[in-house]
Amino acid sequence: MDSNPDFLVQFKNVQKSYDGVHLVVKDFNVDMVKGEFLTMLGPSGSGKTTCLMMLAGFETATSGQIILDGQSINNVAPHKREIGMVFQNYALFPHMSVAENLAFPLQVRKMGKSEITEKVNHALKMVRLDHFANRRPAQLSGGQQQRVAVARALVFRPKLVLMDEPLGALDKNLREEMQYEIKHIHEDLGVTMLYVTHDQVEALTMSDRIAVFDDGIVQQLASPHVLYDEPTNAFVANFIGENNRLMGKVVSIEGDVCSVELDGGGGLVQAKKINVAGVGDRTTLSLRPERVIVDPAAGECPNNCEARVEELIYHGDHTRTRVSVSGSTDFIIKVPNTHNQQHMKRGQSIRIGWNTGDCRALDA
Repeated sequence: MDSNPDFLVQFKNVQKSYDGVHLVVKDFNVDMVKGEFLTMLGPSGSGKTTCLMMLAGFETATSGQIILDGQSINNVAPHKREIGMVFQNYALFPHMSVAENLAFPLQVRKMGKSEITEKVNHALKMVRLDHFANRRPAQLSGGQQQRVAVARALVFRPKLVLMDEPLGALDKNLREEMQYEIKHIHEDLGVTMLYVTHDQVEALTMSDRIAVFDDGIVQQLASPHVLYDEPTNAFVANFIGENNRLMGKVVSIEGDVCSVELDGGGGLVQAKKINVAGVGDRTTLSLRPERVIVDPAAGECPNNCEARVEELIYHGDHTRTRVSVSGSTDFIIKVPNTHNQQHMKRGQSIRIGWNTGDCRALDA
């Protein structure tokens, strides 16, 4: 098998169809480095969970190869893949205690009693539940049950752990707490993790790399920092974080900078040329709200325009300010709440600006 020893998981030209006509996963190619935390992120129906299920063995690839630790596993039964799994619904045995739930995968592997006890105790300490060994799942909170599910997936020391929307059933505070918990466990153990979610904040918080899915295709695969600051197309720019979109037409190109005539008589804007072919192309300009400067000094920004304040929402550390600009009434600015901040009012006209490098000319 043509494989790289540094990669634990390789998807090679993998496709999946349920009806033989429509592909829900299209030519999927991803290599996972050993010890990596890779997240598959995308809207419902984008193909991310199908990829995880094919790796787990619960779905069969229509074509292509799935390689685990150098060996093709297309025809390997799920229980022989030695993969740990965590689901959104925990999937704990209600009639067993916490310790018995953790011992079960070890008993299936016919480990000795003393070894099982040692591994269960270690796993419980790892998720800070060593005082809950004798409780039943129904006696635990949602966060505690999810900790048990994580511990059970790790107790037999698998090479790979798969997590499918594991925090979706938790409330906001618990979800954030468990994000850090799982991230720290990953860092401490160095285990390879593949995580599926539709929550972009979760993906940005936890991942080494993120594969952004749409319509069965990976739109971009990169680190959280690169995905947020350097999206390669309009879908990724809009799906990851908050994003301002301005529509227009490319009127000139000089090196990696293009001039765009905004729709609605908004004038010319200088933008970084990312995903446009040439002059005359329609384009979507992508600009993050925190990169917009209110009342810029003379010469501070190459792009300047007038805007009208439509809405002010206080967020503690910043005020989310919605303005009308160039025909758009949904242009967002995040104004930091510092001592020298400019106090704005609804209906007020303001001057805003931004740098060329912060504005990306993407597909229309």
